[in-house]
Amino acid sequence: MGTVFSFDVRGGDPGAVKSALEEAVTGLHRVDEVFSTYRDDSQVSRLVSGELTVERCDPEVAEVLELGAEAERLSEGWFSTSYEGRLDPTGIVKGWSVERAARRLAKIPGVTGVSVNGGGDVQLLGVPGAQRPWRVGVSDPLRPGGLAAVISAAGLDELAVATSGTAERGAHIVDPRTGRSAVTDLVAVTVVAPQLTWADCWATAAFAMGSRQGLRWLESLPDVEALLITAGDEVRCTGGLASRLG
Repeated sequence: MGTVFSFDVRGGDPGAVKSALEEAVTGLHRVDEVFSTYRDDSQVSRLVSGELTVERCDPEVAEVLELGAEAERLSEGWFSTSYEGRLDPTGIVKGWSVERAARRLAKIPGVTGVSVNGGGDVQLLGVPGAQRPWRVGVSDPLRPGGLAAVISAAGLDELAVATSGTAERGAHIVDPRTGRSAVTDLVAVTVVAPQLTWADCWATAAFAMGSRQGLRWLESLPDVEALLITAGDEVRCTGGLASRLG
């Protein structure tokens, strides 16, 4: 998927954890093989070309497409699984695959906490230690090497943090209405929610909306908090974000 993944697993038998990590890495490579739009032999590419039907693809393809359709509906079209008229579910695949890997690792007997980070988008489950919550630093898009905030999972069994913006990859987020790069006043949107699948989608959709509409929409979503940073270095956040800082 063109990015770096990292794993932090606390507790569990070392042998079982090692085996599960190997399976998780293999699973992520498999996701890339199935969903990559850059590989002509991927199932998604063959689906677009008409060589395959959804029914003949791996079951995960139908699952991801259904999730993408739901994200498009809930965002009123600001999140989309198409690009230039072609199927392109990559906007949801990374968050979904990271969350899936984390939940599989959390099922290892004796494991008390899991953190999986895919290119800066993180799914947290359980705790890293007694009386110690998971904490995630949010990079400052205007000050390389600095932090805009630190998110804490204190008191929660699961938490995800996802950021969409231009700092790392430039203007890569598309406005579904125009099919061109989204032109907004934002440089980054960080969404905090229980599940990374949705946090990733909501960050992308809100970025495309712009700061005012994006903030209003994020405020309307249950169990979602967010931090938005504009190109003018203005910071906006949802009303409950303060409870997740620490």
